[in-house]
Amino acid sequence: MYCPSRFRETRPDVLQRLVADHPLATLITAGRQGLLANLIPFSFQPGGEHGTLRAHLARANPQAEALREAAEVLVLFQGPAAYVTPAWYPSRAQHGKVVPTWNYVMVQARGKPRVVDDAAWLHAQVDALTRQQESRRLHPWQVADAPPDFIAAQLGAIFGLEIPIAAIEGKWKLSQNRQPADREGVRQGLKTESACPSMAGMMEGQSGS
Repeated sequence: MYCPSRFRETRPDVLQRLVADHPLATLITAGRQGLLANLIPFSFQPGGEHGTLRAHLARANPQAEALREAAEVLVLFQGPAAYVTPAWYPSRAQHGKVVPTWNYVMVQARGKPRVVDDAAWLHAQVDALTRQQESRRLHPWQVADAPPDFIAAQLGAIFGLEIPIAAIEGKWKLSQNRQPADREGVRQGLKTESACPSMAGMMEGQSGS
C-alpha cells in the first residue's frame, strides 16, 4: 500500500479498534482462478504478535478452493471516508493552488489462511460475531434464540476461516499534509457540510507536516 510516513498508523490499539468498528472487510485471494474478492465480516482475536482474524464463508463460495491453497491472503478494512473540497482551504484565497482530495482511514492485514471444518469452532465464531454486532441493541438477539436444528443446518452450509496476522498496516489520511489553517477548514467543513461528520472527530489530535 502506498502510504507516505505522515499518514502511517502503527498503534496496535488504533488498528484493532478500526477492525472492530468496521468488521465487514474485503478478502482478496490470488490463485488458479485468478484474483477473487468477497466482502466478509471478521472478528478479531488477540494473541500472538498481531492477533488473528476469524470469519466464515458459504461452502458454495468459489473462493473456498483458493483459500485452501493460498500461502497468503489480503484483508482490507475500510473506515470512514469523505470528499474534501478545495473550498474548505483558507489558502485557496491566497494563491489558488488547491485541488480536491479524499480523506479516509483503512487497515490492511496479511496472513496465511487456515480453513476450518469443525462444527464447534464454527458455532463459537458465529456466536462471537453475533454478540459483537448485537451488543449495541437494547434487546440483543442471540444464536441460541433460533431452533438448534436450524442452526445446525446453517452451520453445515459454511466453513470457517482463521488468519493469524503476519503483517498489518494502517493509513489515516486526514489532511496531515496541509497547513494548520487548512486542516481546521477541512475539519469544520466535515462537521457542517459532509455526509461523514465523524471524520472531523478523527482529525482531532492529528499532527501536520
